[in-house]
Amino acid sequence: MTIVQQVNRRRFLTATGVTAAAALAAGATQVDWGHLMTAAGENPLDPGAGVLVVVTLYGGNDGLNTVVPASDSAYLNARSELAYKPEEVLDLGEGLGLNPGMKGFKSLWDGGQLAVLRGVGYPKPDHSHFRSMAIWQTASPETSVPTGWLGRWLDATGDDPLRAVSVDPVLPPMLAGERTAAASLPVGGLKLPEGALGKAFEGLGAGQAGEGFWQARAARSVNDLHRAVRTVGSSTKDGHKAKGELAAQLDVVAGLIEAGVPSRVYSVSLGGFDTHADERGTQQRLLTELDGALTPFAQRLAKSDRGKQATVLVYSEFGRRVTANASQGTDHGTAGPVFVLGSKVKGGFHGAEPSLTDLDDGDLKLTTDFRDVYASLVEDVLGTDAGKVLPGHSGRMDGLFT
Repeated sequence: MTIVQQVNRRRFLTATGVTAAAALAAGATQVDWGHLMTAAGENPLDPGAGVLVVVTLYGGNDGLNTVVPASDSAYLNARSELAYKPEEVLDLGEGLGLNPGMKGFKSLWDGGQLAVLRGVGYPKPDHSHFRSMAIWQTASPETSVPTGWLGRWLDATGDDPLRAVSVDPVLPPMLAGERTAAASLPVGGLKLPEGALGKAFEGLGAGQAGEGFWQARAARSVNDLHRAVRTVGSSTKDGHKAKGELAAQLDVVAGLIEAGVPSRVYSVSLGGFDTHADERGTQQRLLTELDGALTPFAQRLAKSDRGKQATVLVYSEFGRRVTANASQGTDHGTAGPVFVLGSKVKGGFHGAEPSLTDLDDGDLKLTTDFRDVYASLVEDVLGTDAGKVLPGHSGRMDGLFT
């Protein structure tokens, strides 16, 4: 039995059992760099296969200060000092602009690689973090279900946990199915050898004249691993990570995609978006971190054939209320923008912009059902019938890809 088969069967079943609850409790199958590189050598991903990278923004990102309707008087009146003025945002047209911390996203927009999906949410919204995130991760707004939407994709397409890899600190529920759960490669937990052994290990990343293809790939993987671990630890003097954990996670994901690891789905995350007070500076810092991690990731992927097959989804469990609170923050809201980016994405606006005057008890009304977005990603990126993943839902977002 090969190492890959051991990971797929014995190690997976031992670590997780056969139910989603057991998978989550055990943290699913933990794999290391060696397992994934072995998988790439024995069963490389088809170069034409689509790959989905899911970025979760935990806490409830304020969509109105991310894709900003800065020329709308209703926005300016509702937000007071929290509002951005038209000259402060990065203009996208139609009266909207990106947060000033998202200059890299603006370059992706200008290059036609960034889609802004407007007014995305679910019916009968819930202001609870726990319930709303459960809805987004299970794609079941009406009833609670024990499986994640990508866990159901895993169930529908085989029993190999390496088809999806979580690079989050904890396996997210969306990657747990009834019979299968994703593998886990937590970047924050990576610890390399130190001292003389550490120097020797790092030396394995040096290329050698005349080495073969696989030896060169192995050397690159060692370099990627060291870069990722260094990135996690880098920080500025004031404690703000200059290139933080999200960038480290994405560095690892990019290396795995380029190496041909047979994973079709990756999950990464960034937290801290629950901005009830002093939002403007906090959110802009977080969006700058998001921008600084995702922009070079997208640029890197665009340079390789495998990377061009990747599509990135960026979402949060809800937006914020339209009116600022007394603490110069915002409280839990409903619909918000979702970003989809990549070489195969049809850039521009998708979906209608929610009204700032026709509200639902102070909240934005959704104009795009999040399950329509999922359906398009499942079918157009993962090549699977959306009905197997989103039972009972027939909609989809057309025109999202070229």
